[in-house]
Amino acid sequence: MSDLFDLPFEDDPRESDEAPQPVASRRVYSVTELTIRVRDQLEEQFFEVWVEGEISNCRLWNTGHLYFTLKDSSSQLKGLMFRSALRYLKFKPADGLRVVARGKISVYEPKGEYQLVCEHMEPQGLGALQLAFDQLKKRLQAEGLFDTARKRPLPALPRKIGVVTSLDGAAIRDIIKVLRRRYANAHVVIRPTRVQGDGAAAEIADGVRAIARVPEVDVVIVGRGGGSIEDLWAFNQEPVARAIAACPLPVIAAVGHESDVTIADLVADVRAPTPSAAAELVVARKDEFVSRIDRLTDRLVSTARGRVQRLSRRVHELSGRRAMAGYTARLAMTERRADELTRAIADAIRSTLAVRDRQLRILERRLDASNASRRLARDRTRLVTADGALHRLITVHSHQAKMKLGQAAGRLETLSPLGVLARGYSVCWNDERTRAIRDSADVAPGDTVHVTLSRGAIAAKVSRTE
Repeated sequence: MSDLFDLPFEDDPRESDEAPQPVASRRVYSVTELTIRVRDQLEEQFFEVWVEGEISNCRLWNTGHLYFTLKDSSSQLKGLMFRSALRYLKFKPADGLRVVARGKISVYEPKGEYQLVCEHMEPQGLGALQLAFDQLKKRLQAEGLFDTARKRPLPALPRKIGVVTSLDGAAIRDIIKVLRRRYANAHVVIRPTRVQGDGAAAEIADGVRAIARVPEVDVVIVGRGGGSIEDLWAFNQEPVARAIAACPLPVIAAVGHESDVTIADLVADVRAPTPSAAAELVVARKDEFVSRIDRLTDRLVSTARGRVQRLSRRVHELSGRRAMAGYTARLAMTERRADELTRAIADAIRSTLAVRDRQLRILERRLDASNASRRLARDRTRLVTADGALHRLITVHSHQAKMKLGQAAGRLETLSPLGVLARGYSVCWNDERTRAIRDSADVAPGDTVHVTLSRGAIAAKVSRTE
């Protein structure tokens, strides 16, 4: 970068007596150009650095990027972590937390500030996974998800047992082995899911929600076999804890070995040290229920037997007293009297029932005779018959009337003057058409007459008369 400051002096005493030399042109940078060159130099020289410091002014923007400051006792450094790198952190950065950050040094051009573009971060002196575990545990505990008051008891006789685990692990084989040995008629519904690796937490949460929607499932077992903290990390994530807490059914968490404690264990209603122990807890409720029934049965039988024995002894004591002499005979006579009365009552009841039955049949016949529906049916039949007869009479009378009308029309046609006209005759009228001319003396030559023909009429003048 020496070329930035190689401008020549205007006056050099050593060269004052010599001939003037040609002056080189100056290189002038804009602020943006200079900032870009500084940025390029920094990114080239500090492409990957590890920086240790305490986080302050930590802010997560709505864009998903994290802005923070790393500081020590005498200096501070602006930092930026994009959301694409932030999502891979196992813990949540916060003010006051000492960390070791890896990234590159760059320049924020609008303000001319150099900053650390962080690509990875881990807590100083404490594992990232352990820190994330402690942070989530503290937050969920503050929300009351670990309270014993919200824990639900296991069902005594579960109809169906839901299991959320991997089909390839030893957990499902251990659960089925225990249930087959101790609860052969158990109905098991399995929701396969991955239990480790990226995306496993979301699948476990979806599996818990899906198994809760299966009809008649009474209890859910969520778990897997043992492993490292990285292998069990899916059960330490918030989606799994939220899904277990929101499950409407009692949940048994069986994650890892007895020494492994996860967030899922703390949120679940019951924690089992191993998957096999979870199956035994479900069966234990059945065994306790059956044992209690057996104990109550034994107590009931013993109590009933003792009561029968005490009453039997009491009967023997009473039967041996003098006042009870002849009691058996009196009891037999009383039983005989009771039998006689019973037969008499039965005979009276049968007789009364027979009388009532005859009265009922008489009333039914009367009711049948005066049944309105039957009368209506008979009246309807009579009405239909009368209607038919009426139609027939109308038809006959109409036919006869038509015949008479035809005959009268024939006779009228015979007497009609129109018939005469139709045979070639005509009718001659005077000029006013008020009278027919029957005599030639009724007209004189020159008079106008009208002649009605079969079709139409003519007007004529009389030329002569005869």
